[in-house]
Amino acid sequence: MARRDLPTRTVTLAGLAVLGLAGAAFAVRRPLLMSAPTCLAGRWHGCYDTFNGVVLMTLVGLPVAALVVWALARLRRAAGGTSPWRRSLAEVGMVYGTVPFGWMTLMPGAAPGVAPGRVSLVPLRDLVTMGPIGIGGNLLVLAALGFFAPVRFPALASVPRVLALGAGCSVLIETAQYALWLDRVSSVDDVLVNTAGAGLAALASRRWWRTPGRVPPGPAPAAADPARARHERVGAAARRP
Repeated sequence: MARRDLPTRTVTLAGLAVLGLAGAAFAVRRPLLMSAPTCLAGRWHGCYDTFNGVVLMTLVGLPVAALVVWALARLRRAAGGTSPWRRSLAEVGMVYGTVPFGWMTLMPGAAPGVAPGRVSLVPLRDLVTMGPIGIGGNLLVLAALGFFAPVRFPALASVPRVLALGAGCSVLIETAQYALWLDRVSSVDDVLVNTAGAGLAALASRRWWRTPGRVPPGPAPAAADPARARHERVGAAARRP
């Protein structure tokens, strides 16, 4: 029964994901369409240096990402690999869902190369100024990495390890903002929220990477030998008075 229900659950989850993506696209359709002419014309300025342009091109590239998943799964299946679809989806989703957000976090501010780097090391001081949109955006920066990394790599199949990975990646992003003089604030609150987003995403995908407890290693039980057991029984009977 469980095997019959698996395709139904998969189709249901995929359908919900498509509906959610369509709803999000509908909600932000106006700002996305503002950058559409520039992006479709192939211009860098006004497309890839704006949040709307990056989000629009990410949505446009989804069919290409799905094609890459299909091609990788076919290659793995032909080679006899295990879980070809899950591994392929995890690899593509981990990269495709993280790179656009990383790109947006590294976009320069108003005076790149002129304004000195700014650092905020007081926890929770900048959190109140982010607002719901800022907090939601920071939660999504490493969400794809936290969701798919433990699915793809068994060594990361642990929430503390995903939190450590998210914290390390977020520190690298904030350090790059400061070192490149992007006129952005390198804040410890960004690290905290980004890490929390990775951890929450890992919890959301836990059913796909959680494994049952392993049996502790020990000597394997000896296989029963029918002839030897019969010989022992005959010997025991002969020794009886």
